[in-house]
Amino acid sequence: MRILERSVYVGPSTYAHFPVIRLELDLGALEDWPTSRLGPSFIESLLGTLPGLREHGCSYGEPGGFVRRLSEDEGTWLGHVLEHVAIELQNVAGETVTFGKTRTSGVPGHYHVVYEYEQQDVGLEAGQLALTFIASLLPEELRPPGLVPRSFDFARERDDFIRFAQRRALGPSTASLVHAAEARDIPWIRLNSQSLIQFGHGRYQQRIQATVTSRTPHIAVELASDKEETNKILGQLGLPVPQQRLAQREDDAVRAAEAIGHPVVVKPYNGNHGRGVALNLMTADQVRSAFQVAQQISRSVVIEKFVTGDDHRMLVVNNELIAVSRRLPGHIVGDGTSTVEQLVEAVNQDPRRGIGHEKVLTRIEFDLQADRLLAERGYTRQSVPAPGEMVPLRLTANLSTGGTAEDVTDVVHPDNAEMAVRAIKAIGLDVGGVDFLSSNISESYKEIGGAICEVNAAPGFRMHLAPSSGRARDVAGAVMDMLFPAGTPSRIPIAALTGTNGKTTTARMLAHIHKLVGRNVGMTTTDGVYVDGQCTVKGDMTGPVATGMVLSDPFVDVAVLELARGGMLRAGMGVRYCDVGAVLNVQGDHLGLRGVETLEDLAKVKRIVVEVARDTAVLNADDPLCLRMADYTEAKYVCYVTMNPQHPLVREHITAGGRGVVLEQGIKGQMITIYDRGAHIPLLWTHLIPATLEGRAMHNVQNAMFAAAMAFSMGVKLEDIRHGLRTFQTSFFQAPGRMNVYDEHPFKVIVDYGHNPPAVELMAQLAQKLDVAGRRIVVLAAPGDRRDQDIADTARAAAGSFDHYICRRDDRPRGRGPDEVPRMLRDALIGKGVPSAAIEMVPDEQQAHQRALSLAQPGDLVLLFADALTRTWKQVINFKPDSAPAPPERVRPVAAITVSDLPAVEVPSLNGDTLVRDERGVRLARETED
Repeated sequence: MRILERSVYVGPSTYAHFPVIRLELDLGALEDWPTSRLGPSFIESLLGTLPGLREHGCSYGEPGGFVRRLSEDEGTWLGHVLEHVAIELQNVAGETVTFGKTRTSGVPGHYHVVYEYEQQDVGLEAGQLALTFIASLLPEELRPPGLVPRSFDFARERDDFIRFAQRRALGPSTASLVHAAEARDIPWIRLNSQSLIQFGHGRYQQRIQATVTSRTPHIAVELASDKEETNKILGQLGLPVPQQRLAQREDDAVRAAEAIGHPVVVKPYNGNHGRGVALNLMTADQVRSAFQVAQQISRSVVIEKFVTGDDHRMLVVNNELIAVSRRLPGHIVGDGTSTVEQLVEAVNQDPRRGIGHEKVLTRIEFDLQADRLLAERGYTRQSVPAPGEMVPLRLTANLSTGGTAEDVTDVVHPDNAEMAVRAIKAIGLDVGGVDFLSSNISESYKEIGGAICEVNAAPGFRMHLAPSSGRARDVAGAVMDMLFPAGTPSRIPIAALTGTNGKTTTARMLAHIHKLVGRNVGMTTTDGVYVDGQCTVKGDMTGPVATGMVLSDPFVDVAVLELARGGMLRAGMGVRYCDVGAVLNVQGDHLGLRGVETLEDLAKVKRIVVEVARDTAVLNADDPLCLRMADYTEAKYVCYVTMNPQHPLVREHITAGGRGVVLEQGIKGQMITIYDRGAHIPLLWTHLIPATLEGRAMHNVQNAMFAAAMAFSMGVKLEDIRHGLRTFQTSFFQAPGRMNVYDEHPFKVIVDYGHNPPAVELMAQLAQKLDVAGRRIVVLAAPGDRRDQDIADTARAAAGSFDHYICRRDDRPRGRGPDEVPRMLRDALIGKGVPSAAIEMVPDEQQAHQRALSLAQPGDLVLLFADALTRTWKQVINFKPDSAPAPPERVRPVAAITVSDLPAVEVPSLNGDTLVRDERGVRLARETED
C-alpha cells in the first residue's frame, strides 16, 4: 500500500468546487483485503482510536453511515478508509472538513482518494499519517514493509499533528474574520503563512493582519505598543490610568516601585498575551525577580501601580463598544478529595479546551509560574485543596494561558462604555481593546474607581466569540461591516474563458474592450499576466497562481482569465466563482495526457468554467459538447454563440427571450447580431473588424462574437463593444502569435501559434481565402507530447492548401527523436496526396523559418506555425529579401509562353499580364503584339 501521486486543487476542479486533495493510492496485495475480511478487530481498533469516525455519514448521509459501510458483508476497501481517516484527523486538529470520495482509477488496486482540506500542508500530512495509522492496525503479515516505524505511537503522532496544524492554522480571531467574510459573500485570499488576509478582489480589497486592518493607522499601533506614552495620553485626557514608570535597569525598577508605592505590577514594555507580567508585588526582591523575567521579553520594563478589581477586556470597533468580557486567570476549584494535579486533569477534559488555539479555551499546563503560585499557598501538585477553594495557576487572565471569560456586555455602565470608546479614539485605532480593572463593571468608574491598564492594537476575539459563560458576540461581523459597509462592493467583475482554440485572442479582445471603457484590466493568458496592457510576468500563466496575481492587485478593476486544460487538471481554478464563464470549443488536443483520453473527458474539464459562473454562461452552440454544458450551469443566463442563423435550439432559445449572439447574412456581408429579451440588436459588420482580415478569418469572427457576448453580459455598452472590436488588431504586440501579419516584405508573412489539427485547419482555410498572386508556403510543426494520431492529423489538416511544405519540430522534442515529428508530418502529407517534391524536412525551427523566407518570392504567402513566438517575429522582421538566394531567370516576353521541362499554366489577369505558374513560383510576362 503506497501513495503514487499527490495533487492539490486550490479551487473548482472536476472533483469539487472547493479545495480538495487527490491521492493516487496503490493498495497492492491489500486489494484482496476489504474491511469485511480484515475482521472485527481491525474495525474496533480503528473506531476505538478515532471515535469521531462513528459520526461520519458516508454515502448513507447520516451519522453512523461509515460504520455501516465498514461492517457490511462486502465491507469497504482501505482506500475508502484512508479517505475518512484523513478527514477525521483534520477534524481532530480543529479544522472543519467533511467532503470525500474514493473511486477506482481503472487500474486494479489503484484508487483516487479525494478529500477536502483547509490548509494544504495539513491536508497532505493528514493523508500520510492516515496511511501509516491504517497500516499500523493491520496484522503483521499484511503490513507493508517499511511503512510503519518501529517507534510508531499514534497518540504521540496525533498530538504532534495537532500542533503541526495549529502552527499553520489561522488564529481564532483571524479565522472568525474569514468566517464573517464568507457569511457576507466577501472573497478572501491568504497572503502568507501567518495571518495576513486579503478580503475582496482587486481595487476593492481590504487587508487584515490578525485584527489590525489596512485602515489602522501606523502611528496608532505604535502608540498602543508604547505603554508609557499610552498611559500619558489617556491620563492627559482625564481617563482613569494607574501611575506608571519605565525602567531599563533593576535598581531603577526598585526605585520606581517605591516612588509609586506598593503593591505594583511589573510587565514588559512591548509584551503581549500576558507574557512576563507579575502582579501585586509587595517587596523590592519581588520587583527584582519580576524585572529579570520581564526583561527577557523587552529591554524596557513598565512598573505600574497595582489596581485591585476584575480584569475586563472592552472591545471597540469603529468607535462603538461591541463586546466586554470579564476574564479570570487559569485556576482550579477544590473538591476536598482530588489533588491539584487531578483537578487540572479534570479541567482539561473540558471538550472546549485544546492545544494552543485549537479550540475556544486552552489547556492549563504546569510550569514554573504554576508551581510558584502553588508554593505561595504552601501547596504542591499533590496537595488537596478544600471544597470550593479557588487556586490560581496563572497571574494573568489571558485565554491563551488557560484563563476563562464571561461575557458582561449587557451590564456595562454607560460611563465605562464611553470611557472605552474615548480611549480607543484617543490612540487612533479603528479596532482596539481596552484592558480595564474594575470591581464591578456595571457601576461607573467615576463612583467606584478602576483603571485602564492597557490599550491593545490587535485585540484577540476568542473570548468574545466563545465565552466560558454568557452570550457569544459577533465581533468579527462588526469589523467586516466597518471594512465593507452595506452596498459597498468587494468583488471586481471576473470573466473566465476556456476552449481548445481561440482563448488568448478572445481574452485579448475582451480586455481591449474593457480598457477602452477606462478600466484597468488584469488578464491571464498563455503569454503571461497583463495589468492595464503591461506584461508583469511572462510565460504560460493560465493556472491558479496567475489568477491570484490578478485578483490580489489593487490596481485591477476587472479580471479576464484565460484558463487552460493543464492548469485546471493540475490545481483547479484559482477563484471560487466567476461572473461570466465561456467555453469556446472542445477539439482534439492534449488527448492522452493526465487521464484525458476522449473529447468527452476534455469537455468535462473545460465545463468547470460554466459550472461556477454566477451571472452568464456563454457557450458555442455549434459545438455539441459545449451545447450540452448548459445542463451543468447554475448561471442566471445562458448566452449561445452560433454562426448558423438557422440553428434550431438557438432560435427556440431566442424566441423564449434568451440571449444569443448570431452571425447573420446581410446586404453588405455578415453581421454580428445580439439577441436579448426579445430585442434584435445588429452589432457590427465582420469586415469592419481588423482582426478578421475583412471577414475572411472566420475563426476570428467567432472569437469576436464570443468577446462581444461576454462584454455584453458584463454590462458594457453596445457602442463601446463596437469601438473595441473595430480597434483591435492582431498585431504581434497586441496578440503575439495570433495570426500576426507582416506585409513589409515583397511577400506576405503570417505568424501563428496554431499547434493542433483544428487550429491548423482554420489557418489553412484562411490561406485559401486570401488573394495570393504567388505560391503558398507553410512551415508545419506539432508538439512532441501529442499522440501519433494527433501529429498526423495536424499534417492532414494542412494538406492540399499549400504549394510547398516545410516540416519541423519544436525546440523541446518532449520525448521524441530529433527528426521524429518532421518525419511523421511528412509521411502524413504524402499519405494525403501531397507530392514528395513539395515537402522539405528542416527539423530546427529557426532554420525552417529561414528556409521558408528564403524561398519566398514577390506575391507569395508564407505561413509560419511558430513555437518560439518572439524569436520568430524578430526573424521575420529582420529578414533581408536581398540576402535570399537569387530567383530563377525572369521569363522573357514572348507572344506564346512556354517553359521547357516545366508544366505551365497561363492565366490572364485584369491588367493584361499573363501569370505563368510553375513549380518554382509565379512569374509575370507581358504579352506583346509581336
